[in-house]
Amino acid sequence: MTTARPACRLYLITPPSINDLDAFAAALEAALAAGDVAALQIRLKPATDDQIAAAVRRLAPIARARDVAVILNDRPDLALQLGCDGVHVGQDDASVAGARRLMGPQAMIGATCHDSRHLAMEAAEAGADYVAFGAFFPTTTKATTHRPDPEILTIWQETMEIPCVAIGGVTPDNAAGLARAGADFVAVSAAVWAHVDGPAAAVRAFGRVLAGDAGDH
Repeated sequence: MTTARPACRLYLITPPSINDLDAFAAALEAALAAGDVAALQIRLKPATDDQIAAAVRRLAPIARARDVAVILNDRPDLALQLGCDGVHVGQDDASVAGARRLMGPQAMIGATCHDSRHLAMEAAEAGADYVAFGAFFPTTTKATTHRPDPEILTIWQETMEIPCVAIGGVTPDNAAGLARAGADFVAVSAAVWAHVDGPAAAVRAFGRVLAGDAGDH
């Protein structure tokens, strides 16, 4: 007998730049009110430490009011200083082990693993709480060179315990396939913030497709 896997959940990532923090805060409130969101990653590039700090201080309370984890991109030092729930590190950023040493056992630490199960297993062994594979589809949010096959999600789900995140060009039209393949979370940015009907409509659309894909993987 197989146990049904929980529904794939939404993992929001901020746009690379936020020109009007108050306006974005309102958009975030609307998005989080519209459906289930597991985490918000604050990812500003390029940005000064002061700009990152201002964004965290403005956005974190909105996320926490909805029980949404606040993850900072790249900077475990700032994540610790600003009281974030965790940090997401890339292959060229701080190491998972280093982030864990700095932030302690309770922090949520994620790692970018591109299209490599080897990198993902190394991250898991170093103490990552989740691994992210991608980019599965073309994306305008950041330059990408890796295009994993969704099968990597299936293999990971069958062999490893820690959750996996699918990232890169994810939209309501293609998220269901990634959820079926084994993604525990889909990470999205432009598909929400640049949605023609607004962020709330985007979150509702993701909610509809993801709720239908909880299954006995």
